[in-house]
Amino acid sequence: MGVTNHSKLSSEDLSLNFHEIIPGLTKQEAFEESNRCLYCYDAPCIKACPTGIDIPSFIKKIASGNLKGSAKTIFTANPIGASCARVCPTEELCEGACVLNHSTKPIMIGNLQRYATDWAIQNEQSLFKAGKKNGKTVAIVGGGPAGLSAARELALLGYEVTIFEAEEKAGGLNTYGIVPFRLPLDISFWEVKQIESLNVEIRTSTRVGKDITTEEVLKNYDAIILAVGMSKVPSLGISGEELTGVFDAIEFVKETKTKPLSNHLLGKKVVVIGAGNTAIDAATNSVRLGADNVKILYRRTREEMTAYEFEYEFAKQDGVEFRWLTAPVRVVGDKHGKVTGIECIKMELTEPGEDGRRRPVPIKGSEFFLEVDAVIKANGQSRYVELIEQFQLEHNGGVVKINPATYQTSNQKVFACGDVIFGKGQQGDAMVVSAVQQGKESAYSIHQILKPSVVETA
Repeated sequence: MGVTNHSKLSSEDLSLNFHEIIPGLTKQEAFEESNRCLYCYDAPCIKACPTGIDIPSFIKKIASGNLKGSAKTIFTANPIGASCARVCPTEELCEGACVLNHSTKPIMIGNLQRYATDWAIQNEQSLFKAGKKNGKTVAIVGGGPAGLSAARELALLGYEVTIFEAEEKAGGLNTYGIVPFRLPLDISFWEVKQIESLNVEIRTSTRVGKDITTEEVLKNYDAIILAVGMSKVPSLGISGEELTGVFDAIEFVKETKTKPLSNHLLGKKVVVIGAGNTAIDAATNSVRLGADNVKILYRRTREEMTAYEFEYEFAKQDGVEFRWLTAPVRVVGDKHGKVTGIECIKMELTEPGEDGRRRPVPIKGSEFFLEVDAVIKANGQSRYVELIEQFQLEHNGGVVKINPATYQTSNQKVFACGDVIFGKGQQGDAMVVSAVQQGKESAYSIHQILKPSVVETA
């Protein structure tokens, strides 16, 4: 996968390992691939895309050389279409639905989407203009995919939009949570700038509930969208978590995108706890930071793994080892408080319960020890329960309850979308592209409910 030889890796060389791993299509490759498309009527790929991109249309525009038109078709449906071209599980969505799967191989829709959107970025295109002001204001709490998507749609409809973002930069998961060799920072930043160009105000380093009260937000805006996403990785609940060398996977990935790269894992042994997409990112990040051996420990089996299949295959190609049916018991350290190992236990799955799930239970006497230098926790993410309760919204363990038809919460003035409504059997799969669509639909619901009239502005 192009990772520099670890034995010779210096801190100066690390940046080479974080260049985007998959090259974009050449002009000739894009032309040839776009001409393979059948441009289906009632195309199944459109139905499989959560944002409903007119895929045959944008591909046909590539074939005819109209790259601006192609990019506009994509971004009209998906305000962060360049990021999604890189991180969407296309083999499960649009490409999985391609009719050519039955005869040859599917159109490389994701790669073609990247080709058109990269052209727009490289050529500094400005594709949209803000709508005429309608006199209404909307606050969006959270500047990630869902919040940005809602902001773009509302700006086009003439709303005065303010995004409150706790971090130094907007973009959420795309900026901080996805490894740079899959999604470079400049892609996320360009998409944020496109939305800012529509007169959307983004107040960064502003945490609602701390830097500004929820009461102020509720008082000063006609509607609010809660799009805060997820929080830090929760505790494993085992001894030794406080030791030096135990990391939160979210923070671990974030540091590689916001701080100078460090060779602190050079030649080290690393274990990652969990088997979701964040766990894969933490593991492959560790490989690129020079770790000599990286293992993923998961208490269930591959069948229950929540990571996308392409993420799993990517990790295997990077040399990551998977230990299924394995759970941590305690983290062990030396007299200086540094991690030296982890004690684990083998698990087995029960028969399916009433909910159909098989639960992992420990096998007595199966404990074993692994020598490791670092432990990365990727066992899910906690939620912003305190903020949700400050807004006095009904929720189930941090999953905000909404009216699925309108995205309204128990407070009719507050709407919610993205990760904050995923989970507990609600709102399907947590994907970036799904969050984007929910942001759009939240914006349309606000527009239907407020029904503002356009006002002329000087």
